[in-house]
Amino acid sequence: MFRTALRNVLAHKARLLMTVLAVMLGVAFVSGTLVFTSTISQAYQKSSAKGFDRVDVAVTAQYQEDEGNTVGKTVKLTQTMLDKSAKVPGAASATGVVTGFTAIADKDGKLIGGGWQSEGGNYWGTKDARYPLVDGHAPNGKDEVLIDSRTAERAGYKVGDKVRISVDGPVLEPTVSGIFTTDDGNVAAGGSLALFDTATAQKLFGKPGTYDEIDVEAKPGTSQTALRHSVEQALSKKLVETTTGKELADHQAKAISAQMSGMKKSLLVFAGIALFVGTFIIANTFTMLVAQRTKELALMRAVGASRRQVTRSVLIEAFVVGAVAGVSGLVAGIGIGAGLRSLMGSLGATVPDGPLVITPGTVVTALAVGVVITMLAAWLPGRRAAKIPPVAAMSAIHAKATTKSLVLRNTIGALFSAAGIAVVLAATTMDADAAQGPMGLGAVLLIIGVFILTPLLSRPLIAAAAPVLRVFGVSGKLARQNSVRNPRRTAATASALMIGLTLITGMTVMAGSLQKSIDKMASSAIRADYVVSMANGNPLSPDVAEKLSAADGVTASSPMRDGYSRIDGTSELLTGVNGSAIAELTDLKVDNGSFKVGGSQVVVDADTAKNHHWTAGSGFTVHYEDGKQQKLTVAGVYEANDLIQGIMLDNKALSPHLTDPADARVMVRTAGGASDTTKDRLEKALGNNPAIQVQDKQDLSDSVAKMFTLMLNMVYGLLAMAVIVAVLGVVNTLAMSVFERSQEIGMLRAIGLDRKAVKRMVRLESLVISLFGAVLGIGLGVFFGWAAGQLLATKMETYELVVPWARIALFLLLAGAVGVLAALWPARRASRLNMLSAIKAE
Repeated sequence: MFRTALRNVLAHKARLLMTVLAVMLGVAFVSGTLVFTSTISQAYQKSSAKGFDRVDVAVTAQYQEDEGNTVGKTVKLTQTMLDKSAKVPGAASATGVVTGFTAIADKDGKLIGGGWQSEGGNYWGTKDARYPLVDGHAPNGKDEVLIDSRTAERAGYKVGDKVRISVDGPVLEPTVSGIFTTDDGNVAAGGSLALFDTATAQKLFGKPGTYDEIDVEAKPGTSQTALRHSVEQALSKKLVETTTGKELADHQAKAISAQMSGMKKSLLVFAGIALFVGTFIIANTFTMLVAQRTKELALMRAVGASRRQVTRSVLIEAFVVGAVAGVSGLVAGIGIGAGLRSLMGSLGATVPDGPLVITPGTVVTALAVGVVITMLAAWLPGRRAAKIPPVAAMSAIHAKATTKSLVLRNTIGALFSAAGIAVVLAATTMDADAAQGPMGLGAVLLIIGVFILTPLLSRPLIAAAAPVLRVFGVSGKLARQNSVRNPRRTAATASALMIGLTLITGMTVMAGSLQKSIDKMASSAIRADYVVSMANGNPLSPDVAEKLSAADGVTASSPMRDGYSRIDGTSELLTGVNGSAIAELTDLKVDNGSFKVGGSQVVVDADTAKNHHWTAGSGFTVHYEDGKQQKLTVAGVYEANDLIQGIMLDNKALSPHLTDPADARVMVRTAGGASDTTKDRLEKALGNNPAIQVQDKQDLSDSVAKMFTLMLNMVYGLLAMAVIVAVLGVVNTLAMSVFERSQEIGMLRAIGLDRKAVKRMVRLESLVISLFGAVLGIGLGVFFGWAAGQLLATKMETYELVVPWARIALFLLLAGAVGVLAALWPARRASRLNMLSAIKAE
């Protein structure tokens, strides 16, 4: 039986090639994901560990919680603390570290590093082993700066060039005094790093005479634990927090692993989808292969082969196919992993250098997935074939499924579908966080139910296409009949496309609805023409608001200034605004009282008011961060959104109590409204600062929706794998269908059906099957998009369901194109059959 199984594999190389490709693509995606994430994770971990080589103990300031209602303060790390740290027993040296946001512009004035990874710091001179100089000399004063080698290479800077830099304030144009190398993880990830001398860095970052961190290096023979104990005794454990270099490296390694874990899970989900789709195709292929060899298997049963032996022979074939697909998929996956790393580089996301990591677990997983998936998919067809009595198989009376089996299948499918719909609908009434599990379970149950019911659904849906198919004459009629001749095979083929389009449609509905909701939020809540903020989300310097209010054409402006406080023993974030202008710049719905800010009158969002049991007219005492307090009155309660929320009070009341005033954003209204000319004028008033972004309502909406658009594009790209597998399934099914119907096609040719008509028949059959799967997928996708939107609506009041009809029409056209392309080879093969040989075929 083993030799027979191997002969069958070798005898049918062409028809099993599609199955090998389907499995290989799924395995390649899984192994590629594992290779890529292992490579990136190890590269980052080695880079981060190297970055802590010279840090044995890191000292940071500890937050001091004051008693009562006053706001606590963070202790400052002073020069005295640095000197003490350098003199503790076992310390070889101590370095004071100053850090802060520093935006570097390229030669076109555009921000380098995307904002989030744009960092700055201090340089301790040529003895600073953290940042080895490769060119130039150490910086001296605010007119000189060092930049990292990667940034210099990307922007084309060299020693002696002028560079535009912004450090939370005015734009500087220092000279590049030198270029250094670094193992800093942010730089490795595509960010930038600028270094000033220590005194300049302290002044620029608003930390004169103080440090953000003190890094202590141990003498040879001194352990990190012993040095840590000495530092704590010298500086007081109550004032500072100490961490060993090993703990820092371990913590960063865990953080990197956690970040990569999320990416790995996302990629593996799509790999699983490709394998899920591939499973249908493999099962379909083996069902047809077994059906074509029914007489052969029956003869084997007649000469003494047992049921187990027949099933085993089919599983051996599946094992061979799975092993070949697993090995080839692993090789392809290694290429995919390397390609993904290169792709990140081409998109500007630089990663640390390092070898391609292929772990034993990746190899075992790839082979196991290839073999197990293929054998599971082949088990049912093999078991079904073994159950057929030899005499019945030889007379071919087994071909049709029994009424009992069809009723059982439809009943199970209906139960799964009903359960899935019920669970999804129930999930839409739950809290958004708690509903994710039930929503996912309901979606899986519904998809399985629809898949089981697909043979039943195929007849009425394909029959609906009959009027269109009649236009194509005999070819169209035959195509319709062939499509419903074997409903199970048609269902398995269509289901592959159905799953891919379900996910694509669902994501498209959600993305379109979110975009509409974000647009609505921006347009309904804000009357301002522009919102000005830092590119990395950090606070703006107060002088930005002053420059904007004095800019030509500005009729109203207000900073949104953050301040911390305590109210009734709890921490609350205050938002300071220009009380006389805020009503003109916003359009917030007031549920209670009036929108009036000034003096001791404030407005509060509905959630905060509910938490404190406030209504219009309620009074409360606020304790500011400087320890002083004030009695405030609630003038009105408004409905918050993702852009504007919290307790709003006049800046005249808040600012005097802030040690370091900073604005989250500044809202601006201009005489001429939003225009390119006005935007350029405002940017010029701010010194064309690369760190500051001036956004109108559309820009604001686009920036918020950017991550959804990026996610959607990723989904389209990843699901292309599932669609490719689905196309292979259609090709496979049609090719085997043509082989199975050779005698019938020969007879049709003999009675007058020409080659063009035969090609048309096969193409129309493929088109009908593809569109059938597309209709089911789009229907399910819209339903899931609506259900997920109901959860989002609980957290986003402006949420509005949008069904993108234009894109849905495009999906249908693409599904049709898939059907036509998939039929090219099978149609050509059918038209070239020799009619006499075909008529004589068994």
